[in-house]
Amino acid sequence: MTGAETEDDIPLGERKTVTDFCYLLDKSKQLFNGLRDLPQYGHKQWQSYFGRTFDVYTKLWKFQQQHRQVLDSRYGLKRWQIGEVASKIGQLYYHYYLRTSETSYLNEAFSFYSAIRQRSYYFQVNKEDRPELVVKKLRYYARYIVVCLLLNKMDLVKVLVKELSEEIEDYTQRFNTEDQLEWNLVLQEVAAFIEADPVVVLNDNNSVVTISNRLQEGSVPPLEQGMVVGQLILADALIIGNCNNQVKFSELTIDMFRMLQALEREPVNLATQTSKQGTMEPNEKPAKRENPHKYLLYKPTFSQLFTFLSASFKELPANSVLLIYLSATGVFPTGHSDYEGPYDFGGVLTNTNRDVVNGETVQKRNQAQKEMHCLHPGDLFPFTRKPLFVIVDSSNSTAYKNFTNLFGQPLVCLLSPTVYPKSVQDQSQRGSLFTLFLYSPLLAFSSVCGLNSVQRGLWERAQEFLRKVYRDIGQMLTRSRTIDQAFLQFFGDEFLRLLLIRFVFCSAALRLHKLFRESQSFPESYPELPKQDTVESSLLQKHILELATMLDVQSLFWDDSLEAY
Repeated sequence: MTGAETEDDIPLGERKTVTDFCYLLDKSKQLFNGLRDLPQYGHKQWQSYFGRTFDVYTKLWKFQQQHRQVLDSRYGLKRWQIGEVASKIGQLYYHYYLRTSETSYLNEAFSFYSAIRQRSYYFQVNKEDRPELVVKKLRYYARYIVVCLLLNKMDLVKVLVKELSEEIEDYTQRFNTEDQLEWNLVLQEVAAFIEADPVVVLNDNNSVVTISNRLQEGSVPPLEQGMVVGQLILADALIIGNCNNQVKFSELTIDMFRMLQALEREPVNLATQTSKQGTMEPNEKPAKRENPHKYLLYKPTFSQLFTFLSASFKELPANSVLLIYLSATGVFPTGHSDYEGPYDFGGVLTNTNRDVVNGETVQKRNQAQKEMHCLHPGDLFPFTRKPLFVIVDSSNSTAYKNFTNLFGQPLVCLLSPTVYPKSVQDQSQRGSLFTLFLYSPLLAFSSVCGLNSVQRGLWERAQEFLRKVYRDIGQMLTRSRTIDQAFLQFFGDEFLRLLLIRFVFCSAALRLHKLFRESQSFPESYPELPKQDTVESSLLQKHILELATMLDVQSLFWDDSLEAY
């Protein structure tokens, strides 16, 4: 209410408008704050609460649009307050994406975040002498950048980072705050994240092309007619990142970021189907779930990891697969016991406050005791009662070779190399080579050949050639007479089929590469693949040499595979 006006001077209808707006605003804040108390795991508990929260925000958004003039004059509604509501709706859509793995919700979050910037909702904040308002603006930028990274809008990310940098500089000059270092760290992290890809694809004018590596129509080799494979579907995935010193942004390491995209289809852009924002209500789920549900766990403790694992296991539908992806520092056993069981080979690190030396953890206890802050192979045994697909990217990945399939359910483990040539090891901060192969084989192949850039035309020809290679690898796997049936039981699912094919390609490429000399530098699997039919197949070796020739790096590979052994 303005100036000398008293409440009695305001028409009743306008007074009711202000009262209704205040009620909706308070209710929305109360519900939004309650989201923090919901369990992060489990598919059911959160849905009704999220739905209620979303309903209130939808009403609030429409209400302020319909009554903007009255709210401006009688309530003193500021543009940054509208921006806050839009930002909260963007956050809700983003959290819907995290909870459901439906990438279409990312586009909805993007449309709200984008509108905030286009309409300069936060523009006046810098003129007010309130540091907490500026922090709201900075947080909005950080959230917008995360959504743009996930949607591969790299050009926009660079613009937003520049704007955020200027905003942080202005903020730290105007207010003598203690969080200056934190915000500068945010900038450093996102800058490193953008630069993490080791190879760029260039247009004719040398501008960088953004390449998406999500699952696209036609990118998975179809099953041959009459081929008998399992009908299992990948329903749930735990993506765990606990690598020391790896590039990260907003609780996503670069390995986690790559793997989550390898387990998603290209998002549908809802904005192209509708003319206004926020049209997709979260209860309007697509009829068929396009992507497996995912939990993203950054540096979890053992108990957190086990809780999420148990929740996924409990809610796994019939004929479905649980995938566990572990990108983590290796934990090694300290001594050898007479009996070597599933807790005698070490495993990968779970989070705790402890000493870390050269990336490997230091043991400080009786040698007979097992490492407590470690996920041992034996810890996964109870979960092999259902179909389980495990990927371990770690310096001690081979600990997971020591699996026993106790319950006869389909079980496959794909294990990274444990030793890399120095030139590859030096790049490890920018993400693991093994995960890079599972995410984008051509990016990884180009990187391991020392290429920094590839022209777009050549990249597209190489991708087309790789599609043919993938078809051949698929046929090698399904036609092999000695392959373990577990591989074929997972082969019916498109995501798992592509991961298996990329794994075989990675194994074959590294075996032929002259820099990779030790057996520990090759990926392994449980159960073992029949090498002659797959990773050492002469047809596949011929394909790899053809690809190397196409990229003009054939001198880095053994021409006659016999020379390598």
